[in-house]
Amino acid sequence: MTMIGVTQAKAQLSALVERAAAGEKIVITKYGKPVAKLTALEPAQKPRHLKREFGFWEHHGLKLPDNFNDPDPEIEALFNDGPVFPEDEKRD
Repeated sequence: MTMIGVTQAKAQLSALVERAAAGEKIVITKYGKPVAKLTALEPAQKPRHLKREFGFWEHHGLKLPDNFNDPDPEIEALFNDGPVFPEDEKRD
C-alpha cells in the first residue's frame, strides 16, 4: 500500500490511476492522515439478459428445430452450381 499526500497526488494523478488500475492500493493523505483510497474497479459484467448463451430463447418458448444446422440442398445447389451473373443482367 502506498501513502501519498493530496498535493503530490494532484500532480501525479494520471500515474496514480495507472498504478491503481494495475492493482496497487493507494491511500491519499491530508496533513499526514488518510482521507481517501484509490483502487481499481471490478470489471463491469454484462447484465444477464444481454449475455448470449446457447438455448437462451428456450425459456421464452422459442426453440430452434433439430435440423437447423443441416445443409439445405437448394441453397447449396445455387451456391455451387448457380450462374455467376443473374440471367437478367447480361455482361458484354
